[in-house]
Amino acid sequence: MKHLEKPSSFFYKTVNGVVLLVSVAVFALFIAVVLPAESEKSQQATGSSRSPDTALLYSAEELYSIADEYGDEGRSAYVRSRFSFDIIWPLVYAFFLTSASTFFMSSVSSVRLKTLNLLPAAGMLFDFLENIAASIVMIRYPSLTPGIAQLTPVFTLFKWLCIYASFGLLAISFGYWVFQLLKSFLKRDAR
Repeated sequence: MKHLEKPSSFFYKTVNGVVLLVSVAVFALFIAVVLPAESEKSQQATGSSRSPDTALLYSAEELYSIADEYGDEGRSAYVRSRFSFDIIWPLVYAFFLTSASTFFMSSVSSVRLKTLNLLPAAGMLFDFLENIAASIVMIRYPSLTPGIAQLTPVFTLFKWLCIYASFGLLAISFGYWVFQLLKSFLKRDAR
């Protein structure tokens, strides 16, 4: 855990109210405008609403089935999207989740607990690994890519577990922040 303290403390030194508001605005813009447009574009390009990126659990066989369903043009569009939009989106959600959890956890005294603000970065890393692995499978299809096809669903699962845990951490840290705010307000009021 010691090796995580330095990158974690960087965020505690950097994140303030302005950074938090910027991260919320960018995240909200992506959720409201960019993601729906990208989803529609992807569905048109691949001819399918199925995507390994959005599933929590799937198998290598299901990944091959999706690759087959996409066809040549759909697979090419999928790979292009992984190396354009899907590089930016993980950066956006990691920026938001890291900024928000850092901001709301700033009053936590435990250095170990404070390093949990790096959890979104783990989700982002697994997202990038998923994108690379799924793209290799799509590029090589109909040739099979054992090993990588089996690892892709593992990367996806860990991505989602890290993202869900990051949102859970955000909810808990926000609750703690509100509690600390109320506690200091009541102390001040009691004087």
